[in-house]
Amino acid sequence: MAHFAPWFRGRIDRIGILLSALCLVHCVAGLVLIAGLGFGASFLLDPAIHSFGLLVATLVAGIAIGMGAIRHRRAGPFVIAMMGLSFMGGALAVDHGPQEAIMTMIGVALVAVGHFLNLRHA
Repeated sequence: MAHFAPWFRGRIDRIGILLSALCLVHCVAGLVLIAGLGFGASFLLDPAIHSFGLLVATLVAGIAIGMGAIRHRRAGPFVIAMMGLSFMGGALAVDHGPQEAIMTMIGVALVAVGHFLNLRHA
């Protein structure tokens, strides 16, 4: 079991970084498609996608960064990731548009940094 935990945590941190990158692509693509081309709003701006994304991000970060914080006893990755999740949650409270996208992008970038630091401290 001792060998499984670091392997699992490393994998889940990498998944968290990948999901953060995909979220950034989603935000940028949504802004480009809607503002530049005028289509895709019904799917890309669906609040359910953003709520589901925040749920997945919270679960992945909670498991990976929580396990890392227990193991390496450093608060930095945890604090940064939680700030990112707070930005992502705050983005759900504003209207769809540039403000929501910017808050989400800041949030996912912070969560990715938290995962990266967690990997580095492993």
